[in-house]
Amino acid sequence: MSRDADRKHVIDVLVGEWAALDRLLTSLAGADWSRPTCLPGWRVTDVVAHLIGTESMLAGEPVPETGADVTALPHVRNDIAAVNEQWVTALREEEPAAMLARFRDVTARRAGTLAGMSEADFDAPSWTPAGQATYGRFMQIRIYDCYMHEQDVRAAVEAPGNEEGPAADAAIDEAARALGYVVGKRAAAPDGSTVRFDLTGPVRRALTVEVDGRARLVDGGGGTPTTALRLPSTLFLRLCGGRTTAHDAVEVAGDGELGRRILDNLAFTI
Repeated sequence: MSRDADRKHVIDVLVGEWAALDRLLTSLAGADWSRPTCLPGWRVTDVVAHLIGTESMLAGEPVPETGADVTALPHVRNDIAAVNEQWVTALREEEPAAMLARFRDVTARRAGTLAGMSEADFDAPSWTPAGQATYGRFMQIRIYDCYMHEQDVRAAVEAPGNEEGPAADAAIDEAARALGYVVGKRAAAPDGSTVRFDLTGPVRRALTVEVDGRARLVDGGGGTPTTALRLPSTLFLRLCGGRTTAHDAVEVAGDGELGRRILDNLAFTI
């Protein structure tokens, strides 16, 4: 796949995810917007405010000045969270119809901007939530963030869906990037060990981490792993995103103690 095709794919998946969010939000009843989510302190409308805020900033809009000391909130633990919370605070009293209109407006503007970007623009150096990289890398992370928040809303309103397809695949790819760190550093898997994550669906994937001096994701990986974790892809993403700690549905084979350490340390975002 060419670099240009990569750019087109990332943009298509991100814009498609905004469309999926639009369909979901359009289907909500008024009361659904006030339902609490699994994210501390945030209702459905606050999740949407966060999405609007991030895309608004990427569109060049300033962070609103609310006068609120959001750093005093227990779930605001860093500067990025504080910026997110300013948007949530600023839009907290907006009606659902106005929030949906804001979401549609900013994502339409962003889609237009992305469509007009050159390959050079996409490959330009950029800050990202994962460190300095490229603008294109930032947009990959945007797919993950938007998809995870779609699933947060779905869980809050008890409307499961969109658990497979391009955005779900991209979210799994993003989570997979962190598995070496999770297995090697956080779970302290011993040198020489192999860990396999068997995702049973809706997205089916086998992800193998080998520890040889350092832990890294590898293609394939034959033989019997030290530990094998078998679980649905949606649960995998929720565990990686810190949305739940319940992993009773995970089948662990091999070294059970290592498997438990991995599951207890799988969250790398929230």
